[in-house]
Amino acid sequence: MKVSLNDVDYVARLANLELTADERSRLVKDLNSILGYIDRLNELDTANVSPMAQISDRYGTPGKTGSERFAYAQRPDTLALSLPHEAALQNAPDSDGTFFKVPKVIEK
Repeated sequence: MKVSLNDVDYVARLANLELTADERSRLVKDLNSILGYIDRLNELDTANVSPMAQISDRYGTPGKTGSERFAYAQRPDTLALSLPHEAALQNAPDSDGTFFKVPKVIEK
């Protein structure tokens, strides 16, 4: 599969990107280079290659399974006091008493 200039323009429009002609042509070249490399990798015979081991099999606390293996790397959860609801709404420019009211920003 080859990427064309039309493909790059289409994706740029979807992503709301403004690309120069030079950037568009470089993207076409780079994307086709990446896809060409993937095609080369797909030509490799992997029939006798065993599946990769999971990283959790190699690292973690031995003798433990699942998330227990990585308990040493987890921080304990801490609860912090949060702002009371009334205080949060106190300085709001507009609210209905429960929620902040904000202007609509999306048009139909």
